[in-house]
Amino acid sequence: MNPRRKSRLYLAIVVLIGVVLTCTLVLYALRSNIDLFYTPSEILLGKGENHEKPEVGQRLRIGGMVMPGSVKRDDKTLLVNFKVYDARGAISVTYEGILPDLFREGQGVVAQGVLGEGNVVNAREVLAKHDEKYVPPEVEDAMKVNHQGPASAYKDNDGEASKS
Repeated sequence: MNPRRKSRLYLAIVVLIGVVLTCTLVLYALRSNIDLFYTPSEILLGKGENHEKPEVGQRLRIGGMVMPGSVKRDDKTLLVNFKVYDARGAISVTYEGILPDLFREGQGVVAQGVLGEGNVVNAREVLAKHDEKYVPPEVEDAMKVNHQGPASAYKDNDGEASKS
């Protein structure tokens, strides 16, 4: 092989390795910033045909209705515990901070955070639904399917019926 072709081959290999390494690092960085949307029943029962459940420590967004009678506030801190429910289950959410003005029991919310032990979402942001004019398609589809009865008919993540 002549030296000119040899140097071109080495250059092509180095460029190819650089592109593969760059793509790998970009995909790894993006993977840690992805927040998947789940409903309470999808966390409890699994999502999709394979019924894949989120792992403890996974970042996610959970959307549903705030269960009436479930909001518990700590008198000394800004810590708030509440349950988000849909037709097939309820998930506990813990949030420390100031809640949006439109946050109420029986209203729709989206909480963004990390799934903890015992299917508790440790939220770092809570968004309250303010009107019906725009709803993301996946949230609208989940709400149509999952919210067809009163809150008292739903079960929390302990398997007990709501006491409200």
